[in-house]
Amino acid sequence: MYKIEADLGSFRDPAGKIFYYKDKILRLLNEDGLDRFNFLKKNNLLNICISNNFLIQSIEVNKNSLDIEGFKNKIIIEHKKIDYISYPYEWCFEQLKDAALHHLNFHIFLLKNDATLIDGNAFNIQFEGFKTIFIDLLSIKKYQEGEYWKAHKQFCENFLNPLILKSKKGIDFNNWFRGNLEGISTKDLNSILSFKDKLSFNIFTQVFLLNFLEQRAIKNNKINLDQINQKKFPKKSFLSMLNNIKKFIVSLETKKNKTLWDDYSKYNTYKLKEEDLKKKIVKEFANKYKFQILADLGCNDGVYSKICLENGCKYVVGFDYDLNAVNNAYKLSKKEKLNFLPLYFDAANPSANLGWAQVERKGYLERINFSGMLSLAFEHHLAIAKNIPLDQTVKWLINTAPQGLIEYVPKNDETIKKMLTLKGDIFKDYNEENFKSLILRNANIVSEKVISDSGRKIFEYKKIN
Repeated sequence: MYKIEADLGSFRDPAGKIFYYKDKILRLLNEDGLDRFNFLKKNNLLNICISNNFLIQSIEVNKNSLDIEGFKNKIIIEHKKIDYISYPYEWCFEQLKDAALHHLNFHIFLLKNDATLIDGNAFNIQFEGFKTIFIDLLSIKKYQEGEYWKAHKQFCENFLNPLILKSKKGIDFNNWFRGNLEGISTKDLNSILSFKDKLSFNIFTQVFLLNFLEQRAIKNNKINLDQINQKKFPKKSFLSMLNNIKKFIVSLETKKNKTLWDDYSKYNTYKLKEEDLKKKIVKEFANKYKFQILADLGCNDGVYSKICLENGCKYVVGFDYDLNAVNNAYKLSKKEKLNFLPLYFDAANPSANLGWAQVERKGYLERINFSGMLSLAFEHHLAIAKNIPLDQTVKWLINTAPQGLIEYVPKNDETIKKMLTLKGDIFKDYNEENFKSLILRNANIVSEKVISDSGRKIFEYKKIN
């Protein structure tokens, strides 16, 4: 008997709910959802959206094929399963920019087909490697002539405002967005932007003017809905507005500041022969197991992720704390069309369960589904830089995946010497003998190989069942 599990994060949608059954993603439609779905089926719009790579693959399930109590005689949609769900606060600037453009391009396409989007939620976009895809089928409805863009405010807070914040002020949006799942408010952004910033037509209209109108409505404490509903917004003006915002977003570039790990793959402490040996070990590891989905902790710009993909691994999710590195990795993924999804990640403070009742957005640990793992030159950033006890560091790493590579960096390595110069050597248990014993508490050691003159070692482990 298979269990059916409700997606607790789909409760906000009154038109349909998400369920998991036999590793399938199912959506149970109610009356409103059925109306929208039937509209999409009309004139083959559903299949056109899917074939144009705007909308995730979605098919109607045969009612008789699912023996689930409460599902009989209901309309059920099955969606293609995303390998790894990510959230806007885990994306770099270029990823959020591409997600915004996907949303706008899709909306423009829908308007031309007498349909529209009812929300502007960035969480409705997901990544399959470098590719963006819209996942919320029920956010699409029939367009009513003269209607306004009701999701304008939400689109600005979820997409436009974070992009402007990074582009114009060099402020990363990620932790701000994670602290407020509604995005970045126009009021907050307006207070940060300078007079010069607001001379831009798009910033003046989409930030300054929008904030002015919002604050005036709050001050007057009333909104005349009848007056608003009487006014008509021609489709031509709607399309012009979307295209204008699209053009503006295309023009936005990240205000890049130099970071510590920006060019690590070019300028690191490895000698050429040492780096070649490390790449050889990773290549052999990937080729031996050909993992379905692999985690690359501290992926930097994706060099080792790419090696794994070139040697039999199907999908790699990379994690890094440095947003410039994540941006570079994403550009690599796009340029070379890799099944590689790099994400912003602070291992000492990873994404937690957030939202209503802390179930709406799943934390990092709740989303772990990796069959393999790389942790190269990473553990010392937790054990030394972040003061995470070594036993907890090793256990946490091994719990990421049943098999993996962990690189140990000894105290006499130049990288750790610099760290200890600033902090002092307060890490008495940080040594290879203890590190090895801690691995053996949680896993078997398949192999260990020295990769540098300083004594760096790569341990291959296999978790004990």
